[in-house]
Amino acid sequence: MTNPLLAPSDLPYGLPDFAAITIEHVEPAFDQALRAHAQEISEILMHETPTWENTVEALECAGAQLDRVLAWFFNLQATDSTPAFDAVADRIVPALSAHTDSIYQNAELYRRLREVAVPDDEESRRLHELLLTRFERRGAKLDAAGKTRLQEINQRLSELSERFGRNLLADTAALTVEFTREELAGLSDEQAAAYASDTAGGYAVPIELPTTQSLQSQLERRDARRKLFDASRARGKATNSEIITETVRLRQERANLLGFASHADVVIAEETAGSAEAARALVADLAPAAAANAEAERKLASELAGYEVDAADWPYWQARRGEAELNIDEAELRKYFSLRRVLVDGALYAAHLLYGIEVTRREDLRGYHDDVDVWEVKEADGTGIGLLLTDYSARESKRGGAWMSSFVEQSQLRGTKPVVVNVMSVSSELLTIDEVTTVFHEFGHALHGLLSNVRYPSLAGTNVPRDWVEFPSQINENYAFAPEIVRNYARHVDTGEVIAEELLAAVRASRQFGQGFATAEYLAAAAIDLAWHSLEAGQPAEVIDIEAFEQDALRDVGLDIDGLEPRYRSWWFNHIFGGGYAAGYYSYLWAEALDADGYELVQAEGINRATGQKFRDAILSRGATRDYAQAYEAFRGRGKDTRPLLVRRGLAGAQVASGQE
Repeated sequence: MTNPLLAPSDLPYGLPDFAAITIEHVEPAFDQALRAHAQEISEILMHETPTWENTVEALECAGAQLDRVLAWFFNLQATDSTPAFDAVADRIVPALSAHTDSIYQNAELYRRLREVAVPDDEESRRLHELLLTRFERRGAKLDAAGKTRLQEINQRLSELSERFGRNLLADTAALTVEFTREELAGLSDEQAAAYASDTAGGYAVPIELPTTQSLQSQLERRDARRKLFDASRARGKATNSEIITETVRLRQERANLLGFASHADVVIAEETAGSAEAARALVADLAPAAAANAEAERKLASELAGYEVDAADWPYWQARRGEAELNIDEAELRKYFSLRRVLVDGALYAAHLLYGIEVTRREDLRGYHDDVDVWEVKEADGTGIGLLLTDYSARESKRGGAWMSSFVEQSQLRGTKPVVVNVMSVSSELLTIDEVTTVFHEFGHALHGLLSNVRYPSLAGTNVPRDWVEFPSQINENYAFAPEIVRNYARHVDTGEVIAEELLAAVRASRQFGQGFATAEYLAAAAIDLAWHSLEAGQPAEVIDIEAFEQDALRDVGLDIDGLEPRYRSWWFNHIFGGGYAAGYYSYLWAEALDADGYELVQAEGINRATGQKFRDAILSRGATRDYAQAYEAFRGRGKDTRPLLVRRGLAGAQVASGQE
């Protein structure tokens, strides 16, 4: 019987046949796909004279089987993990790392890439530059001993990343907090019902990925807030400490092998920021003003509470301040934001206005879980663009956080159209303001993948630097509460009444409320990330006390604020130790500067097809095929101005070196 992972799917757009695929298919498919890819590489080396077609384009086309296997496996491991998935990962992750190194350290293949004649077009030139850089970063220029050591490091790092994520998922599940109904005072009956557990009369609240838990702003009882917060802060300390220090040490050693002072220098050299110094400067420049604003907010929250609030209590009293000043009842507000309406009449509606696309549910197509819906995306003329899968419901088997990823990437060369997935973990059909924003954010990533229109898969969609990939997602957040969009979806779940203008004004004001806390907790996490990955030779991570190291990092930038917890501590910082954002967590703020400035143009020109087409043509469709500064200028009409970001974040007095560029 044919392994369904090895042959292209017959379903529309190459959607994996989830009904036919099981975990038992993965290992035999992986083994065969690995051999097939190695053979394809060997065939490239057999040509007497390297050409663009027989070398570069052949390399871009190679590995289609392997891509299918890995896309299915890693997507499902993140969304519906089991011990069986973990066991398979233990076997395939090291083998995949070794296979990847064998390609990028192949001296003959690297020579052919250097010598090949490059077509005279921007996309081909960009691809050639990317491939040479990628080979060099994987050790193509090293001697035999250096290559061997780099292979060892890469294999070990892949194992550590896998273990970190697995430990975090297990800890998060184990630390689910049991509450009584009395302890959940502050939650409506509808909200509490979403947490009902198998324990008679009990309630189980799962831990969210950030340090501060969203329910801290609603739970009336101080002991309940503390109970939830302490569970959040307990993650990973027993399981991930050694992984963190070993990971940092190995990344540092790898950077030195490749001729860089630190891991941050390796990573950020390829980002739009250009240098680790620029990323560190962004955090350092904004930290003092953010810290001052956060301190002022904590003082006001403490005055309202009647005691000095700490990190467990701050969100609750901050929310009470917001309710008093903005006249918002958060529990009542949620009734205007049902998940289905937010998605269909909000995010999808905005995309229709801007890009002319039509998104319809495909009930005949099956997702990988009963919670997953499949949607077809088409141009206005009916031409198929791709598929979107949506997976929003919380599950114990799902990794925390929210993300977008791909099952199939767009490529003219391969003849493929995109199949992408948006993932969140919501416990209620009625969303918070933050969750509404996240739906739009992740759909912005999805649009980046869906509307890609490039030749080479390496340059498609979201295959761009981290501090650029967040630009389309963050600018899409703005549409969530734009008047012409929010009035289309924000309807009371019981009455169908459109949200009142005064309530809508309060919602908009609430998104600016508490920006001191929000900015400071984010910058604190970014500072920790950059501190770890700016370590140079002679600063061995294995002897570092993690908690003391974090405090020093925060003190260095003035973010050691009483009562403020970084958005992530190292032990549960999955972005940098289990994901791909190491030395890159700053990128959200870097991209927000583009988003804040770019959205001013949208506001001036309107949410319409002309504005949307300009963004689609300049940004969404281009992937990595164009210089990013030029792409932004093509959309905005000039270079980036950071002033709108400073105003939005309440940091107008801050001095940012990049200013306007």
